[in-house]
Amino acid sequence: QVQLEESGGGLVQAGGSMRLTCTASGRTSDFYTVAWFRQAPAKERDFVAAISLGGGAEYYADSVQGRFTISRDNSKNTIYLQMNRLEPEDTAVYFCAAQSSLATRRPNDYNSWGQGTQVTVSS
Repeated sequence: QVQLEESGGGLVQAGGSMRLTCTASGRTSDFYTVAWFRQAPAKERDFVAAISLGGGAEYYADSVQGRFTISRDNSKNTIYLQMNRLEPEDTAVYFCAAQSSLATRRPNDYNSWGQGTQVTVSS
């Protein structure tokens, strides 16, 4: 199957920017949608953004709309999450995930997951 790995997390100040990368390897042709989720301590895993690998359609959570941008480079099997105007509320472990169906906001619909990368936004 496919393997996903996130990178690019770290510590930034509020108002700053950061770009996360999700690199896929293995049988990537089985997937149609790749998404980013995040999970803060003591909270559930929440949807952040998703992208269609075929057409490039983008979907965003209301909390990040206008601040985050998801993109993909199919030739490199890579997904990016550009995060601008970061807020302390964005602090979480960020995961990338993939599935073979159309975009969805439900974590349980995704078949493959990375291990996550920590994003910490300080005041």
